[in-house]
Amino acid sequence: MVVNGRVAGLVGGAVGVVATGAAIGAAVVRSKRRDIADMYADEPLGLLPPSRTSTVAADDGVPLSVEEVDPDDGGTPDITVVLVHGFALNRKSWHFQRRMFAEQTDPRVRQVLYDQRSHGKSGRASEVSSTIDQLGRDLAAVLRAMVPKGPIVLVGHSMGAMTVIALAEQDPDLFADRIRGVALIGTSAGEIGASGLPRPLLSRYNPLTRSMGTLADWQPGLVELVRAAGGQLTRRAVRLIAFGSRSVSPKLVDFMMTMLDVTPVRVLADFIETLGSHNRYKALAGLQHCFVLVLSGDRDRMTPFSHAERIAAELPDAKLVRVRGAGHMVILEQPDLVNAGLVDLVRQCASGRGAGRRWWQRRA
Repeated sequence: MVVNGRVAGLVGGAVGVVATGAAIGAAVVRSKRRDIADMYADEPLGLLPPSRTSTVAADDGVPLSVEEVDPDDGGTPDITVVLVHGFALNRKSWHFQRRMFAEQTDPRVRQVLYDQRSHGKSGRASEVSSTIDQLGRDLAAVLRAMVPKGPIVLVGHSMGAMTVIALAEQDPDLFADRIRGVALIGTSAGEIGASGLPRPLLSRYNPLTRSMGTLADWQPGLVELVRAAGGQLTRRAVRLIAFGSRSVSPKLVDFMMTMLDVTPVRVLADFIETLGSHNRYKALAGLQHCFVLVLSGDRDRMTPFSHAERIAAELPDAKLVRVRGAGHMVILEQPDLVNAGLVDLVRQCASGRGAGRRWWQRRA
């Protein structure tokens, strides 16, 4: 997603001057923040206990930290949902979806969540192995170890959804057999540099990117991401880049900053090239036998809504959901709407009816 608080102070000079429009927008955000009560003040963000934890070895030996969450009522699960988090985040980012699925009884859901390599509690990987192709193989390893039988729904956000698409490219038969549904949230199937992340930033030859490992300059002139003193990631930067135009709980911003702060800068640099070269539109064909939900905020500055529209165009039977006013972290910003779409998806998958056919009305 974005850079953490340990970026060197030099980046402040590299980012440049804030555009006038961004400064005005930030002032509006600050004004709104003073006016709203924090509805999540008592929410235990990122603190929900798992039912079990384990470690899965990737095919190159990198240890992947995994947790399982059983249904709250202790009933037998009908289906397994695997949640795959985004870039620079960790599995805690699924807080609201995890709680919702644990409470479900129609159907009952077993959840598997894991930290991608070099993220969260998983082991550090080399730069060479920090690729979306490898993330797809990591997901395959998690499925073999944690979900050896039964129907599966894969839910990916941002780079996590790219991971799902990579697995579809590598093993399309798995999606025709056991994976009944897929949710692609706030993501892209390719051409990220053409719309969203600026192409020069994604180049391996960018000296700022390679020498400092920073993703500070996501959008030229958008906002001053790094303060000159100490190089600290600002709340304003996180607010404007991660979230959309709606009022946002200050605690959600704090939660985002906490997740970003534990992701080493070197990890961000290691994944830059693979994000820039990601182009898997042809791989979407591997999802044609699944129920597919494509969901994105229309104020997403990282992967604009046009990316979701392009994916839906490649998958005419998919359901396209536009979350008005939401940004890249739509899973935190508008959890009720996201959860409603996921419940619908999982119910369809648990019933086993209609896979590969137009089973819901697409809407934008």
